[in-house]
Amino acid sequence: MKFLNKIIRELLDQNTDLSAFNIVLPGKRPIVFIRQILEENNYSGFLPRFFTIEELINGIADQQPVQGISLWLFAYDVYKSLHLIPDDDFAEFLKWFPTLQKDWDDMLKFSDSGDQTVLQYMFDEERIKDWAQDLGEENVPRKKFLNFWKNMTVYLPVLKQKLSEKNWATSGMIHEIAKSKIEEFAKNTREQFVFCGFNAFTPVEEKLVRNLLQWDKAQCFFQADHYYFDDERQEAGKFLRNHKTWKEFNDSRAFQWIEDDFIQPKNIKVYEVSGNITQTKVLPEIFESIDSETYNNTAVVLLDENLLPASLDVMHGVKNLNITMGFPLKNLSFSNAVKQLFYLQKQLEKSKSSYYYRDIFPIIEEFPASQEDEQLITEFKAKIEERNIVYISGKLMKELLSGLSYFNLLLKAESTGKYLEMLIDFCQHIKWLDIDDIQYENVSHFENSFRLIRNQIAPYDFEIKMETLEILINHYINSESIDFQGEPLRGLQIMGLLETRLLNFDNVILLSVNEGKLPLGNSQNTYLPFDIRKFFNLHTFLENDSIYAYHFYRLIQDSKNVHLLFNALSSGVNTGEKSRFITQIEMESDHQIEHFIIENSSEPIVSEPVEIIKTPVVLERLQNWKSKVSASHLTSYLYNPIDFYLSKILNTSETDEIEEELSVRNYGNLVHYTLQEIYEVLKGKVLKNSDLEKSIQAIDEYMNVAVEKLKHQPEFYERGMNFVHKAIARKVIESILNYDLDLVKKGNRLEILDIEKRFENVDFYLDESTSDKISFFGFIDRIDSLNGTLRIIDYKTAKIKNLNVKIDADNVEEYFHNNDRKQALQLCIYQYVVQNLPEFWGFPIETGIWSFAEAKRGVVSLQFEKGGIEEAMTSIKNLIYEILNPDLNFIENIKTYTR
Repeated sequence: MKFLNKIIRELLDQNTDLSAFNIVLPGKRPIVFIRQILEENNYSGFLPRFFTIEELINGIADQQPVQGISLWLFAYDVYKSLHLIPDDDFAEFLKWFPTLQKDWDDMLKFSDSGDQTVLQYMFDEERIKDWAQDLGEENVPRKKFLNFWKNMTVYLPVLKQKLSEKNWATSGMIHEIAKSKIEEFAKNTREQFVFCGFNAFTPVEEKLVRNLLQWDKAQCFFQADHYYFDDERQEAGKFLRNHKTWKEFNDSRAFQWIEDDFIQPKNIKVYEVSGNITQTKVLPEIFESIDSETYNNTAVVLLDENLLPASLDVMHGVKNLNITMGFPLKNLSFSNAVKQLFYLQKQLEKSKSSYYYRDIFPIIEEFPASQEDEQLITEFKAKIEERNIVYISGKLMKELLSGLSYFNLLLKAESTGKYLEMLIDFCQHIKWLDIDDIQYENVSHFENSFRLIRNQIAPYDFEIKMETLEILINHYINSESIDFQGEPLRGLQIMGLLETRLLNFDNVILLSVNEGKLPLGNSQNTYLPFDIRKFFNLHTFLENDSIYAYHFYRLIQDSKNVHLLFNALSSGVNTGEKSRFITQIEMESDHQIEHFIIENSSEPIVSEPVEIIKTPVVLERLQNWKSKVSASHLTSYLYNPIDFYLSKILNTSETDEIEEELSVRNYGNLVHYTLQEIYEVLKGKVLKNSDLEKSIQAIDEYMNVAVEKLKHQPEFYERGMNFVHKAIARKVIESILNYDLDLVKKGNRLEILDIEKRFENVDFYLDESTSDKISFFGFIDRIDSLNGTLRIIDYKTAKIKNLNVKIDADNVEEYFHNNDRKQALQLCIYQYVVQNLPEFWGFPIETGIWSFAEAKRGVVSLQFEKGGIEEAMTSIKNLIYEILNPDLNFIENIKTYTR
């Protein structure tokens, strides 16, 4: 730590007893390194006192700082007392006050003329704009802006007065109060102050430092470099160049220190990486180039805190890690569940009669649970998925989940106060469960926040809605982090950029060195336009860019090896543009920079097809399979042998998933089940016009029965695309019934013989000696008689394809080894089966498909242009031989896609 060592040596030269000094720092992190340096120098006296400059200013102002939720509640109470228009509720108030408060603090900190002048200026500007608007059409937004600033000229002075009466102060007020006390403080204090490593000061901070310098009660040590200090174009030196012009720095008190470290030899490498998380994958390779003995002098700086989990994943091999930055609370599962819980309550406030399953599942999946709760949740999810319940009624929720330990949290809250009490009890209960340390800390943070909010809202009598409580909790979640405990003096350091202040490392690795991350750019959340901020000397994004530029150059000026990684992919707010600071170094510095392009290849992964060997166990199961073979088994094999193996040999099945939009499969089932219910009533009858007309009128009733059979809720079809799908399904059913009605009206004799005809034990011999056989089983959707011809009808959702069979001696062996001919294969099996059923002997047979996609077309029959049913069954026999062949393994059929 070169800079800190230099300061300590200077102070020890001045006084061997450092307790005479008060060391003022930008942050507290360097304190542990100062103590180490003193230990290395065998210092045995009392330590100096350490302050941050904020603590020093607060001490001078002697006011109680107030911020965050406590400030918002008090500020809203004041706002309500003024009866301003609009009369915003607390939720609306929170949409604008936090941003205004930051602007107000900036006015108080930076404007020489004070906040009243800026407020009046904004009000006057809006009045002028409003006057100009009156010359044309009325502009409602302009009126709102005018009213807003008119209100603020009244409201903020009253708020300041009310805060002062309680001896409370915002950050800006503290600076304003301290400003009037600085000269007296500097004159009367007997302390000696040492300001270390500062760059930008607020006017009050600058006044304090300069007054102490004038009374010879302070020293300033800056860490500057000639590279960016001497060049007026370099924004990194903007503030330091201004400090050097202070009259307090003269021949007797030099400006310390400006060094020539940046031009010293450095290895600078820039990595253009395709992907955000991919940056972390580069770290192991970078570590290989760094001697592990020098890890104590190595820092990984994350400009995007969201990369911390991924970075830790790839650093599992690093012995000692010290994480300076906190782990964002918002990235933890419990935090997401709490967010979802408040979103659910907000939905319940809208008086919804049912629960959307996606509002419930994330909560019960993410919250820690006891074994009893886990079993209850598993059963609940299974029933919801099985019945495809998208919207869960309150009655069903109580029936299935009332035993859950935190079930009351899922009910509509009586009041925010009672709900906070339940949340506190819930957090206490969770902490007794077997959870990991990070989750325990996460829960503890929330328990404290719930107590804090409960205690702070208690004195106020205005209504706190659930939406407001959600805003307060989300603010807490987004601003808090879990701190890690480590050994900052040993091992690899993982830090944010601000944590690097005053510290120096030989090896520096920066991730996410992108424009928008470094610097942040024009991303200020403010109500004050750029020109207004500039006119009143308030910081703009330009000053913020200069501050970030200094942190960047200062960090690398003493480094020997610098690795700069940026995400080159554009996604979301990330433009994929490297930071302009990288471009500046490339174009302006004399350093030789190595460039690397690391692509996250999006080429499809070439993998070998899955192959399942027909082991003795598999062959045994195939022998068992022979006793119960269906046409769908064979079509499944044609589509993909691995699917056949998984479903028919291993007897596995896909897990149920809730479908918010009716799937193709269930659309077909809806039509199929409805037709089954309709024709089941007509079975055994020669149809008359009246039979079919009554059926057409009762379609909706039959569809309701089909919906129950699908285990769907009626509400599932009441809105959106499902309403459309059901309407289309109804039209298809109506078309099929009308087709049959038209046949009957034309004098055809139509009799329904069977619906969902089950068949089994229909033998099919594989050899001439009839010693080897398989047995077919299955269901035929519909068997009817049309003018004496037996029709075997299979319903299909898909369009009809390849029902013209052309089998001859040249292709009989392989004809049905083709997935495109699976419809014909199925019909051939049905025809063979029916021919072997005694009740249908002697009838002329016709097999065909009735497609729901072409319902008005009617039944399309299987046609043999070449060959017949015997040749077809020979081809099917060869397909079965292939499945049973012990020398032919099950090999995955990989689908290829062409553009």
